[in-house]
Amino acid sequence: MSEDNPGLLDGAIAPSANRHLFGHEEAEAFLAQSYASGKGHHAILIEGPEGIGKATLAFRFAAHVLSHPETKLAPSLMSDPDPDAPQVRQIASGASHNLIHLARPYDEKTKKFKTVINVDEVRRLGKFFGQTSGTGNWRLAIIDPADDMNTNAANALLKILEEPPKRSMLLLLSHSPGKLLPTIRSRCLQLKLSPLGDEAMLRALANLGISLSGAEQGQILAAAQGSVAKALKLINYGGFEIIRAFQDALGATGPTQRRLFHKLADVLSGKDSEVIHDFFMDHVGEELVTRARQAALAGDLARADVLAKLSQDIGQKIAIADGYNLDRKQTILSILEQIG
Repeated sequence: MSEDNPGLLDGAIAPSANRHLFGHEEAEAFLAQSYASGKGHHAILIEGPEGIGKATLAFRFAAHVLSHPETKLAPSLMSDPDPDAPQVRQIASGASHNLIHLARPYDEKTKKFKTVINVDEVRRLGKFFGQTSGTGNWRLAIIDPADDMNTNAANALLKILEEPPKRSMLLLLSHSPGKLLPTIRSRCLQLKLSPLGDEAMLRALANLGISLSGAEQGQILAAAQGSVAKALKLINYGGFEIIRAFQDALGATGPTQRRLFHKLADVLSGKDSEVIHDFFMDHVGEELVTRARQAALAGDLARADVLAKLSQDIGQKIAIADGYNLDRKQTILSILEQIG
């Protein structure tokens, strides 16, 4: 990850500075036309898998709104942000007084992100909306992702949603909208984005300077499942090697399996392993869900139930380990032994 932007994957462009979005033309048109009509919603929940462009869409729409503060004069289509426009430059540098971006805080001491967006972060949002814009422009907030809010933060946000300030707009991003309070979802306009198709994926990767061809192209597109973020983890973080090591370990037995488990756990718990650790845990979850679905389709409901419960148990273990800063290697070994 970048030292200047610790949350940014190697090879990625920060959503606030990304001038191009691929594969979501219909969503862009809907947002622009809704805004131009003057009947746009004050809170929009942008849903979809991680890494498909939700944040880039949110920042593009924020730039569109702040560049065209009068809805009647706003174009009904969004164009790529002009890098020389003052509003766009301010958004890209994080210096806009009319836009706030909430995410899990980064702790400079531990060099890690906090596990949640807490209530103090949402209180910042309340103060932000309470201030009067010096230009009379809109005030926008991007919560990225809203799934990371803890209970107190979610309740504080709910109060803002219930009584939204004038000329304000909230853009909530969500990888898993089921994690959000139903009362939050009900107060938002839900905009669902789909994983990128192969053509959009190739264009998005080309925008990052990545060109794929032959067998590599097919492998990465299949494994990335329409997520540019997942593709970057496969290409730049050794994701394929981790998946192969996992499969090799599952195929082994006895002392050989234990040795491979320890080797894999060492890699996943090493220094600067946050990205590949999270990638692996996501992969394990997807693997178990796939196995459970296959078992159910085969009529083995007992097996499907065991796998579903195992997936839940592992998710809880990861959350507890992260929340209490438990020994990561031991957590990983425990998970591997459960699956093996």
